Amino acid sequence: MADKVDVVVIGGGLAGLAAAYFLAEAGIETIVVERGDYSGSKNVTGGRLYLNPVRPFFPADFWNDAPFERPVVKEKLSVLSVRAATTVEFSSEKLRAEPRSSYTVLRAKFDQWLADKVSEKGAFIIAKNKVDDLIYDGARVVGVKATDSELLCDVVVAADGVLSFTAEKAKMRGALNPHYHALGVKEIIELPAKTIEDRFGVAAGEGAAQLFFGSITQGMVGGGFLYTNRESVSLGMVVGIEALMHHEPRIEAPELMEMLKARPEVAPLIDGGSTVEYSAHVIPEGGVRALPKLVGDGILLAGDAAGFGLNMGITVRGMDFALASGALAARAIKDAKAKNDFSALSLSVYEQSLRDSFVMQDLQTFRGMLDVLDNPRMFTKYPEAITGIFEQMFWIGDQPKQKLSATAIREALKGFGNLDAVRDALGLMKV
Repeated sequence: MADKVDVVVIGGGLAGLAAAYFLAEAGIETIVVERGDYSGSKNVTGGRLYLNPVRPFFPADFWNDAPFERPVVKEKLSVLSVRAATTVEFSSEKLRAEPRSSYTVLRAKFDQWLADKVSEKGAFIIAKNKVDDLIYDGARVVGVKATDSELLCDVVVAADGVLSFTAEKAKMRGALNPHYHALGVKEIIELPAKTIEDRFGVAAGEGAAQLFFGSITQGMVGGGFLYTNRESVSLGMVVGIEALMHHEPRIEAPELMEMLKARPEVAPLIDGGSTVEYSAHVIPEGGVRALPKLVGDGILLAGDAAGFGLNMGITVRGMDFALASGALAARAIKDAKAKNDFSALSLSVYEQSLRDSFVMQDLQTFRGMLDVLDNPRMFTKYPEAITGIFEQMFWIGDQPKQKLSATAIREALKGFGNLDAVRDALGLMKV
């Protein structure tokens, strides 16, 4: 006979570990099945956690010993055309104030720390095991078939990432739609701490985040990012999978990365660094339009497996959604256990909790973001127009200089004075 526990969590990432932490804390027997050598060993997510949204879910001192890399005290947004660029930089006392609002993280290190927290609460983490299938009693999920054994349980929490074969096997979603997903590629580039601080103009121990959009994606939806770690930077790109599939001429993600690294705005930031890691993964970007069924009889989806990712244009979020959804999944299971009812109806309190939280509310607020970003003009025409305005304002030629106001108006009308720009502006107002 197969062993039986209260809950089996599939996946030792942030969502799965958050669920296991709170379940174990409540005395609910929980096993986490992780296919990697350890939690975080297979995680390649590039690297920023917004803490403010998830603080209410965890004890006040929970994050005190977390292995964060650097608190983000400076935000930079670079608009890149083919031959020019302009960067907006923002910093404030609010970003520097305690408690810090966001940190850069290296997931291999961070997930191991969280896994240790989970183990201290009494949950078991079984590494080097892969869940191959679900076990059913009629229509209800009652366990899993893993590499080494079968495990029976009252509830399965599927937190096995964006590809989530568990969700597909449970018929909670169909095959992934390329339109609602992106490919993320990332390099970890080692640099001395002092070099990072000098190049980004931050104090010792503090960090910066920089996003890039425009010509670097060759007209495709997407952009670049750079996060400063203690002694490295995470540099990467995110590009829509459907756009990448249909781009002519064909271009591969590694080529885009090399082009980004060669840009004069990026090359000096990584000069002298050594690439110690290269990775790629799929990212959910469909928002509320592409969410799978979140609850079934004896099963819940959390984190990336539930499609909880959000590209807001000026920032990309997912880790805070993962932690919150894992915590809310644990609450729903505790309620279900108190009633000894693990049906979809009983577990549906999870969906209501998500609707009441920032997770669904933010996804709903920015439901139109993909429409705004899925517009080639955002990555070709408008970056050219924006950089063109600045170029003409700063350029001193051999002819008398016009008024700055006249120059700005002329260039703005040239780039934005058409019906397409008006329609796009109206679309932006929806987000």
